[in-house]
Amino acid sequence: MRLTLHSADQSVPESKSAATPRLDLLDVARGLALLTMAVYHLSWDLSWFRLVDWPVSSGTGWRLFAALIAGSFLFLVGVGLVLAHRRKIQWRKAMIRLARIALAAAAISLATHLALGDQYVRFGILHAIAASSLIALPFVRLPVPVTLGAAAFAAALPRLLPGVLGDSPWLLWTGLTRSPPAAVDYVPLLPWLAPVLLGIVAARLALARPTLIDNLGRWQTHARWSRLAAFAGRHSLIVYLVHQPVLYASVWLVVATGLTPDRTARDFVEECELSCTFTLEEAACQRICACTLEALRSDGTWTALLQSPTDPALTREMQARFGICHRDELARTP
Repeated sequence: MRLTLHSADQSVPESKSAATPRLDLLDVARGLALLTMAVYHLSWDLSWFRLVDWPVSSGTGWRLFAALIAGSFLFLVGVGLVLAHRRKIQWRKAMIRLARIALAAAAISLATHLALGDQYVRFGILHAIAASSLIALPFVRLPVPVTLGAAAFAAALPRLLPGVLGDSPWLLWTGLTRSPPAAVDYVPLLPWLAPVLLGIVAARLALARPTLIDNLGRWQTHARWSRLAAFAGRHSLIVYLVHQPVLYASVWLVVATGLTPDRTARDFVEECELSCTFTLEEAACQRICACTLEALRSDGTWTALLQSPTDPALTREMQARFGICHRDELARTP
């Protein structure tokens, strides 16, 4: 596969017989970006079902990880725009692609609204891809310095004018409102238009160097992992739409079938030990709380507590079991 183009600021005559080549390397990059997104979403699912204690939604490292994933997708969007429209902007093709992504974004919003209520996705990664693909399209033909300046402006504007548009929910997509929504995915146009424009810049600069782009065009997938990644990259929209429901359903199934440790029991023991250590040593508290849980399970009180955790009679039963285990521990301690 060969790509031979002129400088980044020159127009290349459109050839009716020349099809837009597809870079295996770009498909692999998309596939790897999807893999990292799947890792993040699986981690979120595990946290949602309380199987792990990872701060996926709030931890600084996790937030940075999510930002890098979103940035990589949007950067690749910019690269793809250049490859698809480098000879001339194909508006019909662009509108069909835009409609497909916008429809998928609307489906994500509807599905998350039904499943998560107020935490639904108002303007997530697919919304950002759809909007930025349209806005960034003219930059495919503009001089590279102009595109680079626009990227810097898009990245800086939310910091220069934070909250300038107030709290209107209809303007959340801009990234210039005061408070972000309590959504599971929020990728506003600003500053996230910047990675798309940077992708355009990178692709234009690469295409201006025939030797570099020829070498990239010759690279083909041979290893199994790269073929799988390229396949996912070629069908990235479908993979994106399917992977999270599959992961979520898989984790739910594991939890529902009892293949995971009882998180409720672990939380109970942790809270019990935390209260107990105010007066006793940690080792003694571990034995007391384990004894209490075992006693509650043995006579069925634990199951009843799970169904009616605020029942006063059951609470008294739990306290009585704790008291017995507490006395037994004190009796055995020299």
